[in-house]
Amino acid sequence: MPIEIKMPALSPTMEEGTLAKWLVKEGDTVASGDIMAEIETDKATMEFEAVDEGTIVSISVPEGTEGVKVGTVIAVLAGEGEDAKAAPAAKAETLAPAAVAPAPIPAAVAPVAAPAPAAPAPKGDRVIASPLAKRIAEQTGVDLKAVKGSGPGGRIVKADVEGAKPGTAAPAPAAAAPVAAAAQVPDFGIPYEAEKLNNVRKTIARRLTEAKQTIPHIYLTVDVRLDALLKLRGELNKALEADGVKLSVNDLLIKALAKALIRVPKCNVSFAGDELRKFNRADVSVAVAAPSGLITPIIVDAATKGVAQISTEMKALADKARDGKLMPHEYQGGTASLSNLGMFGIKQFEAVINPPQAMIMAVGTGEQRPYVVDGALSVASVMSATGSFDHRAIDGADGAQLMQAFKDLIENPLGLVA
Repeated sequence: MPIEIKMPALSPTMEEGTLAKWLVKEGDTVASGDIMAEIETDKATMEFEAVDEGTIVSISVPEGTEGVKVGTVIAVLAGEGEDAKAAPAAKAETLAPAAVAPAPIPAAVAPVAAPAPAAPAPKGDRVIASPLAKRIAEQTGVDLKAVKGSGPGGRIVKADVEGAKPGTAAPAPAAAAPVAAAAQVPDFGIPYEAEKLNNVRKTIARRLTEAKQTIPHIYLTVDVRLDALLKLRGELNKALEADGVKLSVNDLLIKALAKALIRVPKCNVSFAGDELRKFNRADVSVAVAAPSGLITPIIVDAATKGVAQISTEMKALADKARDGKLMPHEYQGGTASLSNLGMFGIKQFEAVINPPQAMIMAVGTGEQRPYVVDGALSVASVMSATGSFDHRAIDGADGAQLMQAFKDLIENPLGLVA
């Protein structure tokens, strides 16, 4: 019986995507695990693998098509041993979007993958999964019996495993009120060029609107003296030169935020409806400007990593982010965020919280300012840092303690390498 290949959910917030490129054509034979297409999600361009063996009978959605809803039939595969010529092509009605669109991702609940409509999971103890999904599950400790497959016939594919926690299945998204549609902007006769929004920009617009509408932000700012940190950075870079590692100030700030979160665990939390999630490690999401829009790759467990390792990981993640090649596990999650606009000369700003996180640290440029040192007025390198906190989860006093811990770690930076 012919198998319908449907548009998968390749990221937690994906409701539709762009079929950027087909890597197979009608008549080609594919095996499980073969890469069939490149799909642009709301975060990156990702590869879509085959989960069954057979021959491509028809391609229903041509490459370059935008706005393809999750669950839409994009091709038909004749199974192994079937006559490809006798297999029917996809019917027109199967190309329509699913009757029920996935609910918007709620701002206060951790993002989870919205699986494409699939047949019920197979009965019995047998688990049907693609070879790549099995390999990833083995490496990450995910129990495949607890994962719901989004592939044909309930087959578990790579995206299902990457969206699941070790030993558990990804939870179903909670219902959330839809964000009101943007008002029509009148045309005042001013010449302009209209640029269509890509999937990433649409997601940024929706999630930031949700964040400002649903999260009560509180902002706390401290001035931080950088002289000791800059001196330590210079010494470390000289020592690491032979290893080809060059630390940036941002690498040290990532470490400082992670350690501050461990010192003040009341700020390493997430508001999740009727519960407060308290995290046991500090995963720092770092804002990176990519051609398609802002994205936040994650330094996992940053508090326990050396600054050289953080620097190496951050460079690799930033390159992948700019190339649109981040995998879901590299940008999903995080317990807090860091946004640095100092390189643009920005003195101070207030960042929007990245839900479901409960805080984001916004840092400005380091500059020479009059500063009181040991009771005497002098000139010092000073940076302003502003923490944005979800007031539902974090009280002002707790936020103030985090800002103080962050300031202390930067002004006494040996604690970052101890």
